[in-house]
Amino acid sequence: MTETGRMPAEWEPHERTLIQWPVRNSLIHPENYEEVCAGYAEAARAAAEFEPVTVIAEEETAPQARLHCGDKIEIFTAAHSDAWVRDSGPTVVQEESGARLGIRWRFNAWGGKYAPYEPDHEAASAVLEHLGIPRLDAPIILEGGSIHTDGQGTLMTTEQCLLNPNRNPDRTRAEIEDILKSLLGVTTIFWLRRGLAGDETDGHVDNAACFARPGAVLLQVCEDPKDPNYEITQENRRILLSATDARGRRPELIEIPQPPARRYGGVRLTLSYLNFYLVNGGLILPVFGGDAAETDRCAVEILQKAFPGRKIRTVNGIPLVREGGNVHCITQQIPLARRELEE
Repeated sequence: MTETGRMPAEWEPHERTLIQWPVRNSLIHPENYEEVCAGYAEAARAAAEFEPVTVIAEEETAPQARLHCGDKIEIFTAAHSDAWVRDSGPTVVQEESGARLGIRWRFNAWGGKYAPYEPDHEAASAVLEHLGIPRLDAPIILEGGSIHTDGQGTLMTTEQCLLNPNRNPDRTRAEIEDILKSLLGVTTIFWLRRGLAGDETDGHVDNAACFARPGAVLLQVCEDPKDPNYEITQENRRILLSATDARGRRPELIEIPQPPARRYGGVRLTLSYLNFYLVNGGLILPVFGGDAAETDRCAVEILQKAFPGRKIRTVNGIPLVREGGNVHCITQQIPLARRELEE
């Protein structure tokens, strides 16, 4: 496979943010539909304070999306069956020519957990055509929330997700690595073993760890030995402390304490402050309130130090996390073309 370009880091300049509007019959808790829509709209309006936002809505829900989001946000109509554009949407890379290319990963709804998922696959094509970005179809199943890059040749992911037999059972780890390196312009991969407990995505990395800048990794940690996340986060810490990135650096670890465990409908929620989203000049952070008030405060303080030039905008993370994700999961950045950056 020939190399296609470089996946920019999330903190690099964006043209816009994509969000996909909720579909009632796809929700885990459809009775919470209005609350979920309010959560999506809050995140969309927060992002729109910093950069253009395009919301992908079905034709019948487009008026509702417009009402919730306001006139500042573009509504683009396209059929889809779920609302996690980070995972079903395209990953846009910058080519050597300075142009952009949209990689459409194969999408099977997190290992076939939800059907139908073909409309989400087609929505990725429709939005790339709308934005005038050429498309390349990738040969593997992958969700955007399962990878994170520093923009300088290093990518981070989890074995629990990318090597899960419900994704690419006929691909070896080496084959998956070769495809990622070719498509995303990386040379080094940090393989964490597992994501956080309760994550129905089979351990997406965007809940467990992410790059803060080249050479620095944010890691959510648990200090309670009775909590399943204690062993998971301790192991992630050990792996990262022994890692070396594409530029030969041992990453600096910036640790954020996890919020108190919480359940809804008998299921543990995957609460993570690392499921934030970087926008131009800002950071959209989900917070959880109540017994998490102190860790909410700590997360704001730590992230402000990690991203000193950005304004932190908090949003209510509860409506989204009850559906299994959060702000990072519902957003997808469209980076600027390199030639636009040079002008």
